Order: sequence, then structure tokens, then C-alpha cells
Amino acid sequence: MTGRYALSGVPLAQMRFSRALASRGHDVDFLIGMINSGNKAPVSQGFKTIVLGKPRVAFMLFPLIRYFKERKPDVVFTAGDHLNAIVLLAGILSGTKAKISCSSRVTPFDTYSNKLFSKGWLLKCVMRVVMRRANALTCVSKDMVEQYRQVFPSTSHCCVYNIVDDEESRDRMMEVVLEPWYFGGAGSIVVAAGALEQWKGFTDLIYAISLIPLAVRPRLLLLGDGSLKQELLGLVEELGLQEFVKLIGYVANPLKYFKNADVFVLSSYVEGLPNVLVEAMMCGCTPVSTDCPTGPREVLGDGKIGYLVPVGDASAMAVAISKAIAAPSSTKDLDEAVGPFSESNVLREHFKILGIFGEN
Repeated sequence: MTGRYALSGVPLAQMRFSRALASRGHDVDFLIGMINSGNKAPVSQGFKTIVLGKPRVAFMLFPLIRYFKERKPDVVFTAGDHLNAIVLLAGILSGTKAKISCSSRVTPFDTYSNKLFSKGWLLKCVMRVVMRRANALTCVSKDMVEQYRQVFPSTSHCCVYNIVDDEESRDRMMEVVLEPWYFGGAGSIVVAAGALEQWKGFTDLIYAISLIPLAVRPRLLLLGDGSLKQELLGLVEELGLQEFVKLIGYVANPLKYFKNADVFVLSSYVEGLPNVLVEAMMCGCTPVSTDCPTGPREVLGDGKIGYLVPVGDASAMAVAISKAIAAPSSTKDLDEAVGPFSESNVLREHFKILGIFGEN
């Protein structure tokens, strides 16, 4: 279940989760509050897509009550604290017997507030009441679990990752790339991907490329779109990096770009659990990441796999990129790091927490 559907983040993770459950013979409904403009409902992959047509999560309450009464689901998986609150309230009001598992995807310090009568404060008050109806409360990183236990000391949040490594993703990363920079063998390829917004730190990354000596400077492919596109293009021109940095916009399948690159860089200032970092490692990229909250340090084993750098430090990032090119991560290390994000492992953890056994 997801509040809004788009080809990114939480909606894609929930769609992938629905597909995994359906492939194991479960009868799955994928509930969506609203389809974002420019997107289409996911094509059936063994599950039933139900679009409620509600532009705000709060408006999903009564349709969800009706859904619980009519469809009588056995288990409900939901993601995102605003939606979690509405689903739990609908569960209470409908009297459903379903087991409800709620996943948190961002740091609670960005969601909740201690300021009286603010939206964050009101949401925290609601959650304190309704979360007692949850059969499972999960977070997508271990660091985030500790943060939630600070905000809600009496709860039992635990960590379960998103599914990143599945059969379809493995197939998609083998698709052909037509990007000319991948042909001719002129230097190493660094790739980064995400919304072109301030918190993604792509300005730091472009500066980092400029700091690498010309003789060994790699080429950077930046995948994604956003409000900073023109600003970033201007910075590339200002630094004279037109031959070394290319912004290629939104791509439907970033995995094939990762598969054919040498290094992946996550330059963010904050994350929940960066799925894109795990995807790149699955594709064989040596990872370079800022040590931002939360997730990168956890994924990279405290820096034993790949390279961690301070947030906002372009110089350190430049050094790390150079090291990653000279001393790439081993396939064995990357595979071990990605293992907890496999479809079978993630499903097993979810069902174990819910007390449902026999799921392989």
C-alpha cells in the first residue's frame, strides 16, 4: 500500500514487494491513494492494483475502512508514517482481524515535532494511540530504529530492509546501454542518480570531479531530473567540465547504467535507506558515499566495503573517487553486502516478525 504512486522511492519499493508476494502464490492487492501526474498505474505482475483516487493520505481513511470490511485481508503492509497512521486508524474503526505491518522510511526527526499543535506534534499524538494496533513496526535501517525508539520509547521498532535484489532487477541491469560515453574506453565512468535537489549534494559531487587531476579524471554521468538542473549545468560550464560531466535526465532503467560504470557516488546530506546505493553495488559498482544519516555506513559495513566521506566535503569525495577507481571493491564483498536486501531474505524477515512461518 502506498499513498502516491510514481517511479521512485517508496512506491517502487512497495510495488516490488507486492510482486514478490504474488510470485509466491499470495493473493495480493496493491492499494494506491493517487497516481502522480505523468505516471501510469503499474501493469499487473500477478497482483491486483486498486487506485482509490484520493489526493491526500487523510482522504484514504473511509475507503480503507470499506476495503477492510469488504476484502477482509489477512495481512496489510504499509509504508510511510502518515499513511501508517491512517491505515492503523482504519484498522481500528473497521474491526479488521488483519495483521498490520507498518514501515517507516524517513528519520522521525523530519516527521514529528515537539512544538505544541504543530502538524508533527499532532501526528505524534495520533501515532502514540493507534500504533498499539500494529502487529509490526519496522524501519529500513538500524540507525533509524534507534531514532524511532527515542521518539517512541515504549514501542518495539525493528529493522527490515527493502527488497532491492530480485530476478527482474537482475534482468534489467543486463539491458543494452546506448550512451556513447560507455564506448571507446576513454577513462573510468562514475555514475550518480537521484532527484536534482539540494539535499542530494550533487553540487559537491561536481566540484569533486573538478578536483581530480586532469590526467586521471573520470567522466561523471548524472541520472535524474529536478529543480537544480539548470544550476548544475551552469556549474559544469563554469568549471569547464563539459567533457567530463553529463546530465542525461530521467532514465527508466538506471540499473543498466550502473552495470556498465566503475564507481557509484551517493553525495546526499540525508537519506532513509538509500536503495540506489544498494542497487549500484548489486550491479558491481564500487561505492563512494557520504556518511549521512541514515543507512550508508550500515550498508558499507562502517566503510569496510567501498568508501565513506564526510557530508559536504568535496575534497574528501575527490580522494575517495580516485581510490575507488584504483582499488575497486571485490565482487565477493559487494555480493555479501547486498545479500540482506534479497527478495527471499526480506520476505522471510517480514513474516518472521508477524509470526507467520513457512515463508521461504
